[in-house]
This record gives sequence, structure tokens and C-alpha cells, in this order.
Amino acid sequence: MLSGVPMPWMVRWPGDFPLFLDRADGVSFVDVDGNNYVDFCLGDTGAMTGHGRPQIAEAIAQQARKGLTTMMPTPDSIWVSEELSSRFGSMKWQFCLSATDANRFMLRFARHVTKRPKVVVNDWCYHGTVDEALVILDEDGRTTSRPGAIGPQVHPSMTTKAVPFNDLDALEEALSPGDVAVVLMEPALTNIGIVLPEPGYLEGVREITRRYGTLLAIDETHTICAGPGGCTKAWNLEPDFVIIGKTIGGGVPVAAYGVSKDVARILEDQMHGHDVDVSGVGGTLSGSAFGMAAIKATLSSSLLPKDFAIAEPMAIRWTAGVADVVESHGLAWHVQRLGVRAEYWFGTPPRNGRDAAASVDGELESYFHLAALNRGVLLTPFHNMALLSPLHSSSDVDLHTKIFAECVSAVVAG
Repeated sequence: MLSGVPMPWMVRWPGDFPLFLDRADGVSFVDVDGNNYVDFCLGDTGAMTGHGRPQIAEAIAQQARKGLTTMMPTPDSIWVSEELSSRFGSMKWQFCLSATDANRFMLRFARHVTKRPKVVVNDWCYHGTVDEALVILDEDGRTTSRPGAIGPQVHPSMTTKAVPFNDLDALEEALSPGDVAVVLMEPALTNIGIVLPEPGYLEGVREITRRYGTLLAIDETHTICAGPGGCTKAWNLEPDFVIIGKTIGGGVPVAAYGVSKDVARILEDQMHGHDVDVSGVGGTLSGSAFGMAAIKATLSSSLLPKDFAIAEPMAIRWTAGVADVVESHGLAWHVQRLGVRAEYWFGTPPRNGRDAAASVDGELESYFHLAALNRGVLLTPFHNMALLSPLHSSSDVDLHTKIFAECVSAVVAG
């Protein structure tokens, strides 16, 4: 395998080599050497339901015997669409294999509807491997490729305007020329660490986008940690598109994107032609019988209000444990929480992506991750983040707090 792993980012695990998995169940897993671990990564949200859930496993096994893909809709797709609308708001839904695909397809729809070429995203955002979103602002405030992004088909400034999170003036300046089709954003940044919106920010984004005739897309792939309907439902947002990936399939590769009824009316008038199959939106396995069965099984058994009612106190406990350790040592560190997701920072809470990126201490981060891994705890590899599940226990959380305290004491002692 290239770099010895199935996907290049798998080399990002702490240590000189990645662990190879034998099996996973609930919120724990065993590596090929027989070592047991508590999993606070949960597939970077892909396994937020927990691993090996019986209801999901049984449903997808049953569907496998009935047929995986036929290019025809199934009754499950109706149930899933209605369930997603009950969670995120009344919309029309489409399905694909990943949030990356969902975001790509959404961008095509937005450009088609508005007849505008440009996209706005937040500085240091992440929306999968979407070319338009692999961007940052350089030192001169110009949109450029994010460090690590390879092979962009064009310079990103040709397609995208990056603006800082929590900066309404910058957003208005970007939209004022009237060339932006859509603003694609997370309601709280997560992939550069948790950066929360300031009071009034998201309301301001919606007002400005409407004023300039720009569509608004909310990517809930990670922010579903805020509740069963993500931040869209929890914070009463009113987007034109909602994107939700991986989590809703219980680990099976699926994603969905919702379209507001106003936008759907425009699209549906144009989606019955002979050439709809070459629109640039689709994929033979998108919306398959297998995928729909996986989503139905997941949403009917998991990610429910009762699950968040159990998991959120665990996240609060995790956050409090880290905060107590930091405070006891008088460090200017911080821990941030969004629903059932929590993360610690080696500094003050960031206001935007640039602040978050500047606060990263790679050497310190690697130490904490490797120390935790060697003591049987897995954190999300790309930042100091934990995702809590209703299957986690207080003892799981307290184990992390104990390890974190040992590491902080060692760092302080030099």
C-alpha cells in the first residue's frame, strides 16, 4: 500500500506506525496484538453510534440478502427523507456516499440556480476533499491553497473567497460584488478544532446572504454532535442546504443533502430531461438499497434525543476533568465543548480558524496523543478532541482525565 496504509491520512496516528485493527465493539477496540483501547475518536464521527451496533448490523445483513444495489428507489428512502426532515427541517433530500460528494453536488446545484460562479467558505475550514474548500487566507488576506492540499485543478482564488469565521464585515465584503452562489460553512468550526460562533454571528450570516441573493449551506457532518438535528435544529438556523455525512449510516459510507423547498422547486423543473444522468451529480451506488437500509437502521435506533441525554453528561464530565487539571496547574490552556464533542487547547479559546491554527503545538499534541494511546485511550488524531457516546462510561472518562493529569504534570515538571 502507498505509505503502508489504505489512505494517506492514516499515517497521522501518533507514534512511528499506525495501529492495525482486529475488532471494535461499542466504544472500545482491540488491535492485532491484542491490546484493548477506549475509543474517543469513534471514526472521527463516522462511528458516533458506537461500533458493531446489533440493530444496524442486522439491518444491513438482511438488506445484503435482499440485494445491495439495483438503481431503483426503495421504501426505506421515503422513511429516511421524512426522518431527516423531522430532524433538520422540512426539505427535499438526495443521497450519496460521502459528505465530500454531498458538498460537491450541492455546489453544482447552487451555481446552477444562481448563475453565479463563486463560493465563500471560512478560512481554515474543512468540508471533505472539495477543491473549493481546501483554502486559507494568506498573510496578505488573499485566498490560497491550504497547506498540504495537492494538485488543485485551478488556483483556488478563481473559484473561492475565504473569509474568517465570526467576521460579518468580511462576509459582506465578499458577497457585495454579487458573484457568490453559496456560502458553505459549519455552524461551529470543528476540523481546525472547536471554534464556537459569537452571539449574533449566525443570524448575521443568514441576513447578509439573503440580502445579496446568496444561498447558505450548513455542513452538519461533525456538528451533529450538538443534537439529533445538529446545530440547524438546536440553534433554529434556516439554511438553503443541509449536508450530513458518515454518522447517519452507522459506519456505512453514506451521506445526504437537503434542499429547501424554494430551491427544490427550481431544480425539479429541470431534473427530468434526457441528460440528467450526466449533470455532474450522482454516482451509480448513490442512494442504493444498501445505503438506505443502513441510514434507516441508524436513525431509528441511534442519534436520538435519549442518546444525547446520556452522552452529553459524559462530555460535560470529560470537559470538567480536563479543566480541573489545567486550573490546578495554573496553565493558560482551555477546553471547549459543543454538545457531545469536547477538545482542549494549549492556549486561549480561538475566535476563528487562523487563531486556531496558530495555537497548534504539534510536538505537545503528539506527546499527549501517544501517551494516551500507550495507556489505552484513543483521541481523534488530527486534534485534541473526544467524541462522547451513550456507550461511554464515567470510568472511561475518568481514565482519560487521569492520563491527562499525568501528562500535564510531566510537561510542567519539564
